[in-house]
Amino acid sequence: MSGPDTTPHPSFALQGFYGWVEPLKGIHYGPGSISTALPYFIENLGVKKALVVTGKSLHDKTDVVKKVEGVLKSVDAYGATFWEIGEHSPIAGIRNGIKAFRDAGCDFIVAVGGGSPIDASKAMLYYMHQEYKVEIMPQIAIPTTLSAAEYTVGAGYTDDNGVKVAVTDPKLVPSGIILDAELTLPTPERLWLSTGIRSLDHAVENLYRPLIPPPLKIMCYAAIADLFKYLPESKANPQSVEVRQRLQLASWMSIWPHSRLKYSALGLSHALGHKLGAAYSIPHGITSCLTLAPVVNLKAEVASQEDKECLAASLFYLGKPSTGSLEGDVRMLSSLITELVSKLGLQSNLTHYKVPKEDVRQLAVSSLGSAEDPHVGKVMKLLEDLY
Repeated sequence: MSGPDTTPHPSFALQGFYGWVEPLKGIHYGPGSISTALPYFIENLGVKKALVVTGKSLHDKTDVVKKVEGVLKSVDAYGATFWEIGEHSPIAGIRNGIKAFRDAGCDFIVAVGGGSPIDASKAMLYYMHQEYKVEIMPQIAIPTTLSAAEYTVGAGYTDDNGVKVAVTDPKLVPSGIILDAELTLPTPERLWLSTGIRSLDHAVENLYRPLIPPPLKIMCYAAIADLFKYLPESKANPQSVEVRQRLQLASWMSIWPHSRLKYSALGLSHALGHKLGAAYSIPHGITSCLTLAPVVNLKAEVASQEDKECLAASLFYLGKPSTGSLEGDVRMLSSLITELVSKLGLQSNLTHYKVPKEDVRQLAVSSLGSAEDPHVGKVMKLLEDLY
């Protein structure tokens, strides 16, 4: 997958570009909304038969998929269910999913679960478009985690060599998104909370991602504040549907749907996460728990003045006083993220995931995109400190 965008860009503070993502027809949210939202999208999209794409655990261990199937059957739009999507969306599952889609005569996908089934569904639709010369068909996304894959035009998956790669097309964003917090109740606590840190990763890295318009950054600050508030509340009271719904809304604000003039990874934390996740079987959310705080700490040293100001402004939204210096404020944000990860019981290290220390240099280079990047040594040190 692509590394951080290091191309020099003029400030987007006063001049820039914002584009809506054309396929997205709407986002329904609210507890129990699946029963009305799914038929609404089916009617408005003019689609007939769905392939439900999900993961094995969600299919076998919960009734979430059965609820979705039931709604589809009630409007005579159910085709089949495919549940062979593994973590990080392996290409084998994508190929098998395409076969299941075509065998059942489907014309749209309902993706249920976290980032893996949603991204796998995008990849399936992309490769059917490429191979069979058909228009990219619709997807309706029903997320049960906070990873926020449903808001983007890209799809990350794992190739035959175990490397995380991506495809992107403006038409890959889902045509409909349903945020029904009741469907998240069976999501395992560690998965739910760690993908909440993934959303925090989106919000924080959007503050220094090039070409992000100011209104989207304001939503990122709102997302940061709500994630800091409601993730601990969700851990303390996991059955609170209201708190879960607020977290789904925060996840939405963390990476508001929009089209860009150029696609790139959000930032260094995401780039490191992509390299670590698929290669060493580290879940999406846990990679953010590992990398976000140290990357923010590094930004206090290497970021531009404008990017430091954007990060430092987070303290106001978190109700924290300034330390008196810009760099100090950025480091304070890093410390607050570390404290949040700890409070949620999500601390981990690279030793636990058996990441060989001899891989550190290659991880740093591939995440930055070049062995000539001036920060290779600093990123290597960042990784070494994660053992």
